[in-house]
Formats: sequence, C-alpha cells, structure tokens
Amino acid sequence: MTDTTIIRTGMRGLTKRFGGESYREERTGTTGTRFIRHVILVGLGLVMLYPLLWMLSASFKPSTEVFSDVGLIPANFFPDNYSAGWTALSQPFHVYILNSLLLAVLNIVGNLLSCSLAAYAFARLQFRGRKFLFALMLGTMLLPGQVVLIPQYIIFAQLGWVNTYLPLFVPAFFATNAFYIFLMVQFMRSLPMELQDAAKIDGAGAFRTYWNVIMPLTVPAMATIAIFTFIASWGDFFGPLLYLTDPALYTVPLALREFISSSGASSWGPMFAMSVVSLLPVIAFFFIGQRYLINGIATTGMK
Repeated sequence: MTDTTIIRTGMRGLTKRFGGESYREERTGTTGTRFIRHVILVGLGLVMLYPLLWMLSASFKPSTEVFSDVGLIPANFFPDNYSAGWTALSQPFHVYILNSLLLAVLNIVGNLLSCSLAAYAFARLQFRGRKFLFALMLGTMLLPGQVVLIPQYIIFAQLGWVNTYLPLFVPAFFATNAFYIFLMVQFMRSLPMELQDAAKIDGAGAFRTYWNVIMPLTVPAMATIAIFTFIASWGDFFGPLLYLTDPALYTVPLALREFISSSGASSWGPMFAMSVVSLLPVIAFFFIGQRYLINGIATTGMK
C-alpha cells in the first residue's frame, strides 16, 4: 500500500468520524431539542387560546347548556344564536359595529395627526423649554385617568357634549396620549438629520418637511399607533358608558352588556355569538397591519 493510499484512507475515516457521524448526531440532537421546544410553545399557545375556543364553542350552544356542558364540542349544535343575537336588541347589531368603527376611525385619524405633529416638534425642532415640556409630557403617563375623570365630565357636560360622540374622539385630536407621542419621537430620532437639512436647503419649511419628508418615513410607527388605537377604541367600555345614554349610539361593548339581565334571564348564547362577531374586525385589522406593527416596534429607538 502506497503512502498516498494510506493518506486517502485515513482522510476518509476522519471525514466519516468527525464530518459525518458527529454532524449527524449534533443535527439529531438539535432537531430533538427544537421539536420539544415547539411542543411546549404549542401547548402554551393552546392554554392562552382556550378562553377564545370556549367562547366560540359557547356561541353554538343553547343558553341553558352554556355552563352545564363543559366540553368544547357542543352536544347540541345551535347556530341560531347568531341570527337571534343579531336582532335581539333595540337596534340590529350592525348598527353597534358601525358606531364602533366610526369612533375607531376618528380616533386613529386624530392620534396620527396630533401625536405625529407633537413628536415632530420634540424630535426634530429646536425651541426653548423643549426638554422640560417633553419631560412634562412623559409625566402625564404617571397620572391615573381617574384623577381627571370628574373634571373632564364637568367640562364636556357644560359644553353640551354628553350623549354625543364628541367626548370620545375630540381629545385624540389634541395629542392627549403621551405614549403614542413618545413612540413617534423615538422613531423620528432614528431618521438621519441630513434628510431634514436637504429639505431646508431646497426651501422647505418646518411643516412641509414634516409632511413630505418625515411622514412618509414613519409609516411603520404610524401603523403601530393605528393598531393600538383601533384595539383601544374598539374595546373601550367605560367611556361610552359614561357619556352615551341613547341606545342607538351604543358601541359594541355597551351592546354586549345589554344581553346580560340583572333579573337572571341573560341570553348567554346570543351574547357569546355576538362576542365572536365583535372579535372579527380586531383580528382582521391586526393581521392586516401585523408586518408594520412588528417593524414599528422593532425599529423604534434604534440609532
């Protein structure tokens, strides 16, 4: 056997030992660990989704069997809850959905315009007292909403805004949400100052720079704020409960409360059916803007 043959045989053995079997064992171990990890995550996901699955199951059960039948699969499939719940109240349920959509859209527009303008001033403009005002704005996040609840109600009552939608969306046009302003400030600070300088050289003023240069670049952050605003406005129960008295103006959370009777004759099946319906716009809106939401949160605060 020549020296060349011995060297080749030894190299094949080393390749089989270290490059083949060891790699195969390492890959098998990694695959097994990954599989166990995914099983655990799927199990935790099912635990978190169980209330939603239970509500979906309850929407197909008669009201008398909602709490007696503990299984997720209904013993008696009863889809009439959806048709009964849609017309059970003083108004068809689509009226309450449209009311909630109207408020959500108005709040989104108000927050995007006002909070982005305030954030642009704090992040890109230089003026006296900027740092103090920014710290004061952040300090409002520490103020409980219950503290200003009664003064706000008195002001809105004196303005004649009770039993209207005005108290529920007008504050959004005055940059009252400090968290959204802070989110936009952090995103705008990550944008290069050279873009603003180039716009200034071309003769653009502060507002034109904001509208034509900064705003198109803040789409991920604005999409994040839009999603948060939609979810908060759609699920708001206390605000409409405080200011709305006409059932025709009720939003979805107030309409769902009408299914629960203090006398004990609650329509559980139709209520859960309409609860499932009320979740569909939120889920759809989230999945539509999911990519922007992740991008906006991931890039906020990066230098």
